[in-house]
Amino acid sequence: MRKLVIFSAPSGSGKTTIVRELLKRFPQFEFSISATSRQPRGAEQNGVDYHFMTNEEFKERVERGEFVEWEEVYAGTCYGTLKSEMERIWAKGNVIIFDVDVMGGINLKKLFGDDACSMFIMPPSVEELERRLRGRGTDSEEVIQKRIAKAEFELSKAPEFDYVVVNDILEDAVNEAETIISQFLK
Repeated sequence: MRKLVIFSAPSGSGKTTIVRELLKRFPQFEFSISATSRQPRGAEQNGVDYHFMTNEEFKERVERGEFVEWEEVYAGTCYGTLKSEMERIWAKGNVIIFDVDVMGGINLKKLFGDDACSMFIMPPSVEELERRLRGRGTDSEEVIQKRIAKAEFELSKAPEFDYVVVNDILEDAVNEAETIISQFLK
C-alpha cells in the first residue's frame, strides 16, 4: 500500500500543528521531510524539520530529477519533495504524511490520484491568519505581509483539494481530519 496524505494551507493556518497531532494518532504514518533552499528559522534542524540546501544545490538536484515535485514558493526560495524521501518511507511500509505548500499539495494529488488524500486547512479568516503569524514571533513585518498576500491566492485553491477542514477550534479540526483519514485508509 503506497498511500499518502497531503496537508496544505496558507502559512499560519495550523497545518503543522494538526499534522503533528495526527502523527501521534496514526502509528503507521511517517512525516515526509521537505527540502528547502531557505535558511532555518528558530530551532529548526536539518533532516528533522527540512532538508536545508543552498539555492544552487536545490536547482542542481532539480536538474538531476531528484524531486517528485518542487515549487519556487517565494522569489529565490524553493520547496520540494525528494523522491528518495518517499521511497525511504514506503520501504518501511508506512503511509506518507505531507505538510506542503498549496501548489505542492495540488501537484502531489495530480501525480498520485486515488492513492492520495488531500486536505486543505482553512483558517477561520484572513485576520485570524495574520494574528497567528504575528503570534509566532519568527517573521519580519515584510515576510508577514508577503505571507498574507500569498494566502489570498492560496485560499482560492481550496476547491482543488479532496477535503477542506476549517481550523477554528484546533481539537475539532484534528478530529475531523482523523475521521477523513480513517475512511481513506479503509
